[in-house]
Amino acid sequence: MLTARAPAKLNLILEVLGRRADGYHNVCGIAQTIDVYDTLRFEPSDRLQFTCSEPTLEKDNLVERAAVLLRERAGTTRGAHIHLQKHIPWGTGLGGGSSDAATTLRTLNDLWELGLNDRELAGLASELGSDVSLFLHGGTVLIEGRGDISLPVSPLPGTHLVLLIPPGTQIEAKTATLYRRLRTVHFTKGQFVRAALFSLRAGKRIPEDLMFNVFEKVAFDFFPGLLEVKSVFEEAAGERVHLTGSGPCLFAQFGGVEGAHETASGLRARGYDVRVACTACGSDSASGGQA
Repeated sequence: MLTARAPAKLNLILEVLGRRADGYHNVCGIAQTIDVYDTLRFEPSDRLQFTCSEPTLEKDNLVERAAVLLRERAGTTRGAHIHLQKHIPWGTGLGGGSSDAATTLRTLNDLWELGLNDRELAGLASELGSDVSLFLHGGTVLIEGRGDISLPVSPLPGTHLVLLIPPGTQIEAKTATLYRRLRTVHFTKGQFVRAALFSLRAGKRIPEDLMFNVFEKVAFDFFPGLLEVKSVFEEAAGERVHLTGSGPCLFAQFGGVEGAHETASGLRARGYDVRVACTACGSDSASGGQA
């Protein structure tokens, strides 16, 4: 049996450059994997079987779709029993489903001894979803195209984080709906990413003023009460609070673990779902082993 971890991600910067002829949008951003993980177990089998700790997620799950796609493209009839233990809140902008899919591609490539290289795996990842490929790298990643082009960049210095998961996050077609709400006035030219890369190359954190997320222009009208939650979070943290992906997960960075835990404790006492996390480098973003 192989066990692998699939990390969540935060969007440190997410710009939309414009609409594409194929209906997607061109994006430019910097994503960062963190030490909040789903766990996947893979056992050899004569057929393909998928189960999940959350039965409602078993239908049309990206894990099963990734396994089917890999098997078809590789021309193999090998199978596996795959069990997904969910820990990453889904539908929140943390990328759990995409990370699960990327981890499935990598692990089954090893388990089935297919020998696909990184470029071939990236091609399959692009077919599964726009942000699946970033999880093939992990760590600090530049994302371009419709989100399917990813490249590791200078790592973000180790950072402590608090994540707040607002209630009522499972909204159907959330990301597509928010993309439709974007207007030309919301588009940028990649200037936030370019400036942030200079900080990363110098071994520094990205300045808070550069941590731009285009969805903050529309998400606070879409998610009821999210702006109020952000205000509560900022007051408790004494730090800037940001949206990740299309939301509604919010996060703040801290200079030390003590401040992160203190803020998290205060928010939990008020009934909020919060997680303390830190950044994960590429080599730590996913791990597998025999058990």
